[in-house]
Amino acid sequence: MSSPAVCLIDASIYIFRYYFSLPESRFSVPEHYATDTVYGFTGFLLQLLERHSPVQVAVCFDGSLTTGFRHELYPLYKSSRALPDAALAFQLNACAEAARLLGLTCFASERYEADDLIGSLYAQCSRQPDSIGIVSRDKDLAQLLARPQDCLWDYSASVMLGQDDIAVKFGVAPEQIVDYLALVGDAGDDIPGVPGVGAKTATALLRHFGSLSELLGRLDEVGQVPVRGARSLAAKLEAAREQIALAQQLATIVRDIPLIESPLQLQPQAPDINAFTEFSRAMGWTDTLVNRARRLIQD
Repeated sequence: MSSPAVCLIDASIYIFRYYFSLPESRFSVPEHYATDTVYGFTGFLLQLLERHSPVQVAVCFDGSLTTGFRHELYPLYKSSRALPDAALAFQLNACAEAARLLGLTCFASERYEADDLIGSLYAQCSRQPDSIGIVSRDKDLAQLLARPQDCLWDYSASVMLGQDDIAVKFGVAPEQIVDYLALVGDAGDDIPGVPGVGAKTATALLRHFGSLSELLGRLDEVGQVPVRGARSLAAKLEAAREQIALAQQLATIVRDIPLIESPLQLQPQAPDINAFTEFSRAMGWTDTLVNRARRLIQD
């Protein structure tokens, strides 16, 4: 699969990758905050631009850590996740500033998650023929893939998953991802699943019935599915109807936020070299990334 023309970047995935994987701090600001995560994330953005030259790029950040609509629906949503401390919050904000200075369009919201921003941009960008890469390793985003030319791109691992690949890797098609999560839950987001329904059972049920709505409408047939404990599954599913409905709401990515009028608004602009140079030096870096940004303009 060739490099996608449109890149919708799930920023948090890569920010946290650098935050937890980089060695001891090499760079810092006078306030004693480390800036290595910002350096790693900025280098990742530059590499993507250098190697793949996407025609449209959006960088989406999570700004709704406690204020999103999912927290209103379910107060325990993502409750086990620790909130960023001051040092990490500083680097998160600096990552967004770096992306903007490199000429990339950034999005964040206090009500919607980065997934929803990506979902809405995907809906708008898919009206054009250009291939779209959702740059993330989060399987939840696989539900968005509606066209054969698009992919879920785990950039760090150099893995691109198209629609057929998703079905092979996760056992269900992209359009079944939400139904799958509603059955098994999502421990990472603190979304509970149906008691007694694991990955193999959920996959078997969705392969047999096609969708969750069909499954819940034909509970009398569940006993015929060749899975362990099939005879008791119908009662478990019936008892969990409300929970399943809530999980579906929580797992469904929003796709209708009016973020742009045209995908052309996502075309990368030339980096602001003067401002980026000042930013880099304020971060305590050498000019290595500045020189790479300058070459983008020259090329």
